[in-house]
Formats: sequence, structure tokens, C-alpha cells
Amino acid sequence: MTEERVQKILSQWGIASRRKAETLILAGRVKVNGHQVQLGDKVDPHRDRLEVDGKFIKPDQKPESLYLLLHKPLGVVSTCDDPQNRPTVLDLLPKNLAQGMGVHPVGRLDFNSTGALLLTNDGELTLKLTHPRYHLPKIYEVVVDGNISETSLQQWRAGVMLIGKKTLPAQVKVISRNHQQTCLQVILTEGRNRQIRRIVEQFGFHVLRLHRSAIGSITLNPPHESSLPSGHYRFLNASEISFLKDHTHSDRPY
Repeated sequence: MTEERVQKILSQWGIASRRKAETLILAGRVKVNGHQVQLGDKVDPHRDRLEVDGKFIKPDQKPESLYLLLHKPLGVVSTCDDPQNRPTVLDLLPKNLAQGMGVHPVGRLDFNSTGALLLTNDGELTLKLTHPRYHLPKIYEVVVDGNISETSLQQWRAGVMLIGKKTLPAQVKVISRNHQQTCLQVILTEGRNRQIRRIVEQFGFHVLRLHRSAIGSITLNPPHESSLPSGHYRFLNASEISFLKDHTHSDRPY
């Protein structure tokens, strides 16, 4: 095996996502042959002694690749740990999945948002799915505290300026509305920080409820099957895993 960057090895082995691996390296928690690793250092895992937090990592210890869909409830953070000691998405998994397998969330859902969240220990897939190049569509159900005009919704569909950069076109459909609330279905192909909430605030309203029901063809409510309850998870099936990998292998932007 040729040498690879340490953060890539840790990602491929499911120890951590690529970004988390970089954080571990910067914190001085990764060593090769007894020496602290620097960002950019390379390693041959079949020849060198790689360790994280004093524990040696061997090629034959690479865990199996795991791909999960979680129905995130309110009041849970989409991280592996939280400095404020709030519950995390890993707390919703059994210990045999949450510990020692390198499982981590792919992207995030806000603390006050609910719905579909992917988790995996496939660091390379995580890196690709969170890269801006791959516009994986995500479906949201959004309840807003007022009656948003059709003019504002049309602006949203075409793209609006958000922190100095125009958003990509979005699909925005009115499900129901009255003077007190507007219920929308929103399909986004990008994942900027608090994007839906910030756009709604620009129009002078606030989001009362934000729920992500699907990520591409991966849904909480599959046809002819039971819906995934809040706080529960399931393993992705073969076709769903293929969908994600095919999506990131394509050179065609979605």
C-alpha cells in the first residue's frame, strides 16, 4: 500500500470523519512511530505504527462500513459530542454502534429541527456528500408564523441573497395557509447554515417547525413500509447506499 495522508487513513478506517481527524491531529492526539503527527503527514499503515489517543490502529481492525438513517428529535445536537452536555445523535444509538465504530453524522440538523439525518463511518463518503459540488436534494416541511406572500415565495424559488451570496434555486410549494400560519414543502440542493430559517427571517417571519422528511430518495416514510419513529434509526438498504455512492461518483452536478 502506498502512503496516504493520516487524516485520509483515519477517515477510511472509520476512526473519524476527515474533518474530525484533522481536529484530532491538531490536538496532538495522533502519533506515527511515536512521533506526533502534523497535518499533511503521510503514513503506510502496513509498515508504520499509527496510534490515536495511545491506542494502536491496525489495518485488520478496520470496522465494517455502516450506513444509517436517524429520525432526529427536538433537543438533540447533530454532533458526536457537545461541550454543553446536551444529548447528541450518538446517544440515540446502541453502544455497539456509537462507540468504537467511527459513526458520525453527515451534515447537521439544527437543535430545534427534526427529521432525516444520515450517519456513517465511511469518512470518504461523508466528505463527498458534504462537498458543495454534490447537490443532493433534501425535502423539508416548514411551518411559518404568518401568511408569506406569493411574491416572496417566488423570490425564494429563484434564489435570494444570503450573507453576501445568492442561494441556489429552490422548490417551494404551499401545502396550506391562513392568516396565522403557512405550511410549505421546500426542496433544497444546498445546505448552508440555518438556510431556511434565515431566508424566512429575511421575509419578516419565523419558522415554527422545521422537519426534514427525505434526503434524495432516502425517506423517513418509505412506500409500503412503516414510518421511522422519532428517535429511532434504521440501516440503509443496498439500493439506498448505491444511490449515495452513485450520486457522489457522478461528474454531473445535480
